[in-house]
Amino acid sequence: MNRLRNKLVLIFMAATLVPLAATVWITTGLLEYSLRFSATGDLETLSRSLEQTGKEFYQHKREDLRQDAQAGKVQPEKFASAASAGWPEEVQSFAESDEPERFVTAGRDGDRLDYMVRHGGDVWLYSTSLGDVALGRMSREIADARRLVSFFKEHNLQRGLPLAYMVLAASFWMLALALLIYLAHRISRPIQQLTAGLSELASGDLKARVPAGRDDEIGRAMEAFNHMACKLEETTERLVYLGQLASWQMLARKTAHEVKNSLTPIRLTVEEMLARYDDADRAFMEQATQIVVDEIETLERRVRAFSQFATEPPLAPAPVDVNQVVEERVAFLKNAHPEVAYECRLGAGVPPVVADQDILKGILTNLLENAAEAAGEGGRIMSLTAALKGRVAIEIHDSGPGLSEQARASLFQPTISFKKRGMGLGLSIARKSALLSGGDIVLVKGELGGAGFRVLLPVETNGIQTRPDRG
Repeated sequence: MNRLRNKLVLIFMAATLVPLAATVWITTGLLEYSLRFSATGDLETLSRSLEQTGKEFYQHKREDLRQDAQAGKVQPEKFASAASAGWPEEVQSFAESDEPERFVTAGRDGDRLDYMVRHGGDVWLYSTSLGDVALGRMSREIADARRLVSFFKEHNLQRGLPLAYMVLAASFWMLALALLIYLAHRISRPIQQLTAGLSELASGDLKARVPAGRDDEIGRAMEAFNHMACKLEETTERLVYLGQLASWQMLARKTAHEVKNSLTPIRLTVEEMLARYDDADRAFMEQATQIVVDEIETLERRVRAFSQFATEPPLAPAPVDVNQVVEERVAFLKNAHPEVAYECRLGAGVPPVVADQDILKGILTNLLENAAEAAGEGGRIMSLTAALKGRVAIEIHDSGPGLSEQARASLFQPTISFKKRGMGLGLSIARKSALLSGGDIVLVKGELGGAGFRVLLPVETNGIQTRPDRG
């Protein structure tokens, strides 16, 4: 369960719901108030009042015009019946009707009042100006106001606008919530992965890693976790290996002591037996004695190898030029193995390393001897150096048959070998020496078709050993 994401969502809801509800409540209240303030009821009342005022004004003007006409204060325009064919439409319409008199608005926008009266077959037309009051325009404006009132009533904006605003505000809030959930997932997912990786690492899974690739603080934390896990795995492997070597050293020390104690009296007894035999069997005894002595010397060499393996060599670390040491070792072994072709690829600008030069020479001698034995006559050996992630790498490659899976599984484990060359402890001693120097020896893919070994050593920087990265 992603608790961090859920907490972020809850915090967002707690921080926004109350202000959102207050904003919606206040805004809808203002909308309703503003709609009521400008509303249709007042507009309808005003339109009706104007309509009534207009009617009263019209009636008043009619009476005034009638009285002025009767009093002779207004001169009429007379339309004789003989010329009825040329009468205006309004006069013609009145003449055809049965009305004794008629009032009509005329002029521009109804700013003139006409009064038509019959006199026999003639029609007299009296007119008066309405001044600035245009009854036609007033009628249109009152009609527009009525239509606006009708529109407001039909669409009920006082209710619809607040509802639409609430729906819109809720939609924006839901969109923001969805975006927050997405962002919260992106933020909390790496932290959840990092937490899971820490739990796996704490439970003993040293291969636990988290997917990196981000360029922010969380990404750098994930990269730091992966680096820490790599270093912890590497350190644990080294400690386990050194612990195994310590057990083997103790066993080798005891074995060497016990075997050495037994070999000395055996040699002396055999030599004494040879000295006391007569001449008749002396040739046989010399041959048998020589065989026993040779085997004793072989056992003594193995005892010395065990003693060397069990001994912790004194270290004298100092800055060492890796290229120079590699060139010197290769030149030295060329004479011992003329049947093998050697190639050196020394990196330019490779910095000095911190190591014991004698121990480094021993490591390279062991790896080059093993490579020569694996390559055989007509084979090839390649040595190269390079700077690699805060360390210096020395690689030895051979063109031999390579290593089997079984050999790879126990490559650096101490074993007892009865080959004429080697005791089976060389790689164990070499790796132990590299680990004690702050480096390591690892198996890499051979570039010549056979085996490949990489020696990693810490870089020397003003007398300070740099922190190595995983090679």
